Amino acid sequence: MEIVKYGHPALRTKGRRVEEITEEIRSLAQAMIETMHEAHGVGLAAQQVGHPLQLAVVDVLDVEDRPSTMTVDGKEANFADWMPMVLLNPELELGKEFGTEGCLSFPEVVADIQRSVSVKAKGRLIDGRDVVFEATGFLARALQHEVDHLQGILFIDRMNSATKASLSGKLKRLQREG
Repeated sequence: MEIVKYGHPALRTKGRRVEEITEEIRSLAQAMIETMHEAHGVGLAAQQVGHPLQLAVVDVLDVEDRPSTMTVDGKEANFADWMPMVLLNPELELGKEFGTEGCLSFPEVVADIQRSVSVKAKGRLIDGRDVVFEATGFLARALQHEVDHLQGILFIDRMNSATKASLSGKLKRLQREG
């Protein structure tokens, strides 16, 4: 799949809820996982491939330099059992921290973004099960970034004004090319 770049209208579109898990939704999720892996990303929202839906994929299994934890029903989860994760209609509860992040829709743009160090997440998995879990570290950051996409919020919207001003030339170029 093609990852749309900054300037594409889908990136600013709040996603529709996924009410039914159809074969089309399953196929889209699988294609998104493949696209995310091919792009060496750790998360991808449906908006980033031109589909305004509340559907995101995340896979932090092989990220070793930015640790994460995940707790399900009070027990530490084995990432190999959960990744890649497909979340439908996710909701998050947050706190705050700063850390560097980038975005597949903004090639070569990185910035310090304030995010929660941990999140409590709930949503539906692609197999239809509802899930509630807690995540910390890089997984918490990736989830927040992808859920923002599902609401039409871009990581540049979370940058402070000085950072955004320093990147304005690059952002204008990306928007023209998008």
